[in-house]
This record gives sequence, C-alpha cells and structure tokens, in this order.
Amino acid sequence: MTALPGETPGTVGTDTPQDSVSPPEAGAEGPEHAEAPDASDAPDAPDASDAPDPSGAPEAPDASEGGESSGTPADADDDARGDAEDADAEAGADAAPAEAAPAAELSEAQAELAAQRELRERIEKRKAEKAAPIAAGTGLSGTAADLLAAVRAVESGEKSGTAFFDRPAATPASRRPAPAAAQPTRTPAPEAAPTARTATPEALDAVRAVLTEGGAPEALARPAVGALGEQAAELLRTDPWRLLAVPGVRPEQADGFARALLGADCGPDDGRRTAALVGWLLERAALQGHTALDADTVRTALAERAVGDPDAAVRDAVEEGVALVFQEGDEPSADDAGAADSDGEADEAGDADVAREPVQVLLGLDRYALAEESLADGLARLVNACEKAADWAEAAASAPSPSAAELIRTAAAAGLVAHSGGEAARAEPAALIAAARGLGLRALGATHSEDGRRRLAAATGDPDTAVTLSGLLSGAQGPGRDEDGALALDLLVVLDAPQLDVEGAAVLVEALADGARLVMSGDPGVLGSAGAGRVFADVLASHACPQVVSRTPDPGPIGELVSGIGIGELNQVDAPGKEVVIVPVRDAGEAVHRTVQLVADSVPRAFGIPAEETQVITVGHGGVAGTRALNEALKQRLNPGPGRFGGFDPGDRVVHVPAPGRAVPGVVLSADAEGLRLDCGGVPVVVPQERVESSVRHGWALSAHQAAGMRWPAAVVVLPGDAAQGLSRPWVYTAFGRGERHLSVVHGVDQALPHAVAQVPAQERTTRLRPLLEALPTPDAAS
Repeated sequence: MTALPGETPGTVGTDTPQDSVSPPEAGAEGPEHAEAPDASDAPDAPDASDAPDPSGAPEAPDASEGGESSGTPADADDDARGDAEDADAEAGADAAPAEAAPAAELSEAQAELAAQRELRERIEKRKAEKAAPIAAGTGLSGTAADLLAAVRAVESGEKSGTAFFDRPAATPASRRPAPAAAQPTRTPAPEAAPTARTATPEALDAVRAVLTEGGAPEALARPAVGALGEQAAELLRTDPWRLLAVPGVRPEQADGFARALLGADCGPDDGRRTAALVGWLLERAALQGHTALDADTVRTALAERAVGDPDAAVRDAVEEGVALVFQEGDEPSADDAGAADSDGEADEAGDADVAREPVQVLLGLDRYALAEESLADGLARLVNACEKAADWAEAAASAPSPSAAELIRTAAAAGLVAHSGGEAARAEPAALIAAARGLGLRALGATHSEDGRRRLAAATGDPDTAVTLSGLLSGAQGPGRDEDGALALDLLVVLDAPQLDVEGAAVLVEALADGARLVMSGDPGVLGSAGAGRVFADVLASHACPQVVSRTPDPGPIGELVSGIGIGELNQVDAPGKEVVIVPVRDAGEAVHRTVQLVADSVPRAFGIPAEETQVITVGHGGVAGTRALNEALKQRLNPGPGRFGGFDPGDRVVHVPAPGRAVPGVVLSADAEGLRLDCGGVPVVVPQERVESSVRHGWALSAHQAAGMRWPAAVVVLPGDAAQGLSRPWVYTAFGRGERHLSVVHGVDQALPHAVAQVPAQERTTRLRPLLEALPTPDAAS
C-alpha cells in the first residue's frame, strides 16, 4: 500500500494485526454496524443513565440523519430507525418551498409502509383466531398468554416456581405447523394499499396546546400525531409518558413533561411510566437490531431509571400488552422435571435439575414477534411447497463457473436457498437468473439499492432482470401481481440479503406465490440491516435450507485486503497501481483536510476518477470528522452556495431517506412549489417541503451502513482518532469494500484498526427467528 503523489508518503505500522492490545471494556462496542459515539445528537442507550434536563422539557429530536442503524448507544436513534422518517419538525421560514405533492397515486415509500401495515393487520388477525385473549392483558394470546398465566399461577401459590418450566418441550409440529406440500396455504395480498395517515390541522393544534402546557417544544406536534394518531392530545394529557413514543424523546424529558401536567399525582413507580419505559427500552433495542431483550436486561435498565420494583413493572407491562414474553432455550423433559409423588409433590432433586436448565425469558414488541413468526411460516411454506425441477441439468452444465453450476443445481431442487460470497460472487446469482429465464421461468433479481440493481443488470446483460426491493414491493418495478395478489414470479433472487430486516423480509416472503423459489444471496461479513433482526444470518445459522458458498474470490489488491479482513487479518497488500493508499493523520482536523484534498485533487489527478464518483465513508455522524463536518467541508470545496433550498443548492450530493432504514444517494436539481427535486440514480424524486428537514441530508460523506449494498469507483475511508470505539471487523470489512478501483484510508486510529479487525467481531443481535426456523419440519422430516 502506497501514498498518492502529494500526500504524506509511506505507511505507518498498522497493517498487521496486533494481539497485544487489550480489548475494550464490556459494553463499549455496539452491534455489527456500530458507529462512533455522538453523545450530543442522540438519546442514551437502554442501560445508560443520563443527567436530567434542568428544564424537564423534551427537545425536538435531531432527525436530519437518515437510515443509519448505529450500534453505539449515542447514534442508535439518529441512524437505524430513521428518526428522519417520523420526527417531522415544523418547517421554518427558510425551509424548502411548500408541498404540493401529487395525490393521484402513492409514493414508493408510502406504498412500502402501507404494505407493511397491511401485513401486520393480517398477522394480528390470524393470531387472534388461534386463541381467544385472556381476560386481563388484552391483546395477548398463544405462547404469551400461556406464560402470563404461568406467572400468575406462581404468584398466587397455585404452582411452585419451577412449574413455569415444567411443561413438555414443544415439538416442531405443535409450535409451528408448516403447510403440507400438496396443498400449501397463503393469504392473498390486498388489491390496493391504504393511503398514508396525515395529521389534520385540528389534531396538530390540540397537541401543540398540550405540549405547551407541559413545557415541551411545539415542534414535537407533528411527530407526536404520527406516532400516536389523531387522539394524540387526549392520550398525552391522560398519560404524559406516551411522549416516549416520539422518536428522540428521552425518559427524563418525558418525566419533566409528566410533572408539569400531573404535578404530585405522578411518581417513578407510576404504572403509566413503567409501561412506557418498557416499551421505550424495547424500541431502543430494535434500533440496535434486536427483536427481543432478555427480561433481566430490562429489569436492570428499569432499576437504573429509578423504578422501585422492576419485576412488578415487567409483569404489568406484559399484562397491559406493551410487551410479549417468550421462553427460549432448552426446555426440560418430564423426566428431568421430577415425578410427582403420591401426595402430588414434585421430587426435590428433579426441581433442582429444572432450576439449572438454560432457559431464557425474552421480552419483545408484538410487531417484531409477529413479523418473525410470519417470516418463519412463510419460509416453511416455500420450503415445503416447491417441487424439484428435473430439466435444469443442461443449464447447470453450461454455467460460467463451478459455483454458478452448483447454485443452479441447488435452486432446481429446493424452494429456499442461501448463497454467500463476496462482490465477484454476484455473477453466480446472475447466471442462475439467466438460466431460469432461458427455461421459460419468470425469474428476477432484487437488490438493496439502485446501484446494486445496475450492477446486477450489467451482470445478466438484461436490464429487465433486476429491480430494487423497494421498487418490487411497491409495484413501481417488476412484473406486478397475479390474480391472487402474489408477485408474478417463479424465482426471486434477493441480493444484499444481509440488509433484509425482519419486517421487510416478512412482507417480501408473504408476497411470494406458492411454489415459487427464493434465493437469498449476500456477503455474511458486511454490516447487518438497519432495521431490527438478522434474517440472513439466522437463515444460515438455522440450516433450514441448502446453502451454497461461492468459491469465487474478489480480485485485485482491494479484494485481497477485504478477504483478509473477513477472516480477522489486516494484511499489507501489494498495490503497484496504488489501488490501496494509506494516508496517516495526527488528528481529526488534519483528517478532514486530507479527505477534502483526496476527493477534490489527488484521486481525480492520479486515477481520472471525478469527485462525484468518489465516496467518503466515516464512522459516525457527529464529531470533528463525522459525516456532518466532512459534508460541510466538502460542500465548501466542491459546491459552495448559500443553501437557498432549505439548506441545499443545485448540484449538492445528498442522501434521501424515503422510509426507515433506506438511504438513497442523489443530487439536488432544483426546488419549486411541489418541493425539493432530486435525481436519485436516474430516478426523479420530489421531497415535499415538510419532509426535507427530516429526510434529506448532504451525502458527500456517508456512514458505512448507509454505504452498504453500494459501490463507487473510488472510496475514501476516514478513521479519525476518536473513531476507535466505533470500529469492528464488519464495519472495516464493509467500508473498505466500497471502492471498485481505488481505496484511500485516512488513518488516525493507530493500533485500534488492526485490533478491531482481529478481535472485535460482530455483536450478536437477540432475535427469535433462528429457533423458530429450527423448530420447523423440513420436507424430509415430514415424509
């Protein structure tokens, strides 16, 4: 690795892993897509203890950052959940022109969100039909109701404490019956998606009055109505802690709001407060990728929030339907539980054995629990409903590589296939799509981004074979739906599969017809989804379907470097054409200066790659060298202007967040009465005035998670000294792999980089999808 002409020459001794560096203290790292802390911009983590706001009033959330799911506590709200999507602050006088959005048809984002809502409604209806809800704790049924009944039985003395664990282990068939292969069942998709909910002026005025009375900013009115509905004012007045449902509001701020409205009638153990805290903790966990939390973790966090009886708070939250409770892990058998004697008392030795069983009790929000259960059911339907195809042998024999031939043969025999590999391995799904279409099948590939769609279309040689996932689900791209409401496809290959969150995956699988084939393809080493869940990793870990591992390596010095990172080795590679360059810096200020110099001068001069084709990637949004600071410096150099369109000028590179977890790069064209006009990869987009502040930000610099699923001719990865705690192996792997022809690393973290690659793997997300998939019967088991 060498330095560019005009840059600081040489490389510092940070290109080999160092085992002597001590690991960071527990809890310092976030999940696999961790970003650098930015304590000034985002709320605290579930287990953090913030100093209360002296005024006791909540502040309007900073929703200008979109789509990035940061694993570090400080950036969690700012990134993954897209506070940008829901926290629409009132626009000021300097904002973009007023909205005149077309009403004739739904936008892509509205259609996608509406489809998700429709799925949840169907799942909830199905769940309600399985078992009637219990008298108290409405909204609970099935496993959650059983566990709640068991807890009450123990509290009343009707059963012993170990009786909670004494029920027989659920068999796969009893927990989740898969549809029979002969007559699979599915729920047809709706003919038309409902329109997105908008806030009426009356509702906004009523909420503003309540917010003002409680000392909260009026700018929270619109996101409050978005989160709580038209009755937001009434809900906030009777239960002020419902304000925690608004993105960016912290518990101490909601406490101050409640004190202002309720006076002495509220306290730390108020049931309304504890229920809201449990929901808030689970929502924040979802921002970090978890679909559930260990019950003990929730109790500990509640105690840190001055809740006097965390156990009672959890029980109350479950009874009120705020959270669902699940039992995960190995359940004891009847023999282990101990036989009852003639007096009906269990054997003490058996009770002791039961107490040692590794059973974990999880709490989760119903939206993610239902999505995981629906996804598991849908994947089982695909596995069990698909018939083997015998006429693919010739297509496999003519495949361009052995790995492609293996993938074709595997897809011919299975309804669900997991394919893993790096960037070069994308040619294998492309070969599968071409082979299937050659056999007369309706085959298509779906990618995470418009850039990925273009690369897949180039690999297949046919632009009609590639769509984006959002375009496919919204109907803007792809073949549309059949008479049953399912996607008119025989084979769907989903590339960038690690970017699938559990809700999006559930919507996608629900839309596939019976007998269709689904191939999930992606690189397991990259950062996970911005939304909750780890769908691709859970599918791989569960071994619920055949897996094909590509044997096609990524070429060149960048491919060699990234491949080493994937196995925990940061090696110095031979880059005679300066494909990889290290630029050492002493501090964050120098990092910003060097980055601007690389993008504006050095890379264009040395490689002929213009600035608009070079992407800057850094660890976090805040800090001296975060995306905000870098975007400001790059704008001043590359496209200076007054920001007359709500802070933007024509020619500005931006990132648009049309829905939570989606970051779409674009360029500002103009602004008019309809809103801010963007060009997003050749697709014209109009962002209404009220959405600009919350869903558009400058995009010369992105975080690694925003860049996942995309590639540029050149990438400049910025690692300032304060970014050390935000580094992990998946972060480095993802960031370093975004450049096709050139990678510059602005290096100021010294030994933290090799330490992160060698010793900081992805942090596990707590999910329930893997055990649900493992419990499902396979076709072989059913026969």
